[in-house]
Amino acid sequence: MKYKHARTEKRIAMGAIGTLMAMSGAMIWADDSTATPPLALRKIMQDMDKNMLIMADAISHKDWPLVERIAPLIAEHRQPPFIEKMRIMGFVGTSIGKYKAYDGSVVELAQAVGKAAKSNDVQGAELKFRTLQASCDSCHNEFQKSFVAHFYGKKDAVQ
Repeated sequence: MKYKHARTEKRIAMGAIGTLMAMSGAMIWADDSTATPPLALRKIMQDMDKNMLIMADAISHKDWPLVERIAPLIAEHRQPPFIEKMRIMGFVGTSIGKYKAYDGSVVELAQAVGKAAKSNDVQGAELKFRTLQASCDSCHNEFQKSFVAHFYGKKDAVQ
């Protein structure tokens, strides 16, 4: 019986050692600062930027149907995966209310631009769009530089 018990203990010890080796290998790989994988938020922001440019162009050409189609793409933008969202919230810390307010402002203002476009309200669409741009700029001015430094180890906010 002692012999069988010793084999079980050896298996458990070997399993634990294997697990520790795998975990330390994963930590070394994750610590490679030269290959930091981009957060999902980066792609979300790139998509929003593309849609904002399309919307600006559509407004300048008075293409209200296009403005109306693009507005929901901005207002209903994707959200980062839950774990990434938790990392972001942890980083933002006590400024989370302000961070969420900027996102809420984007949703509200993009919807307002779409509504103004639907009713052919030129001045309303242009005003709401400028306010939307200002809201994006304010968020970027407040968070982007420190965000990029924290998550990508870069001191500048150029992506």
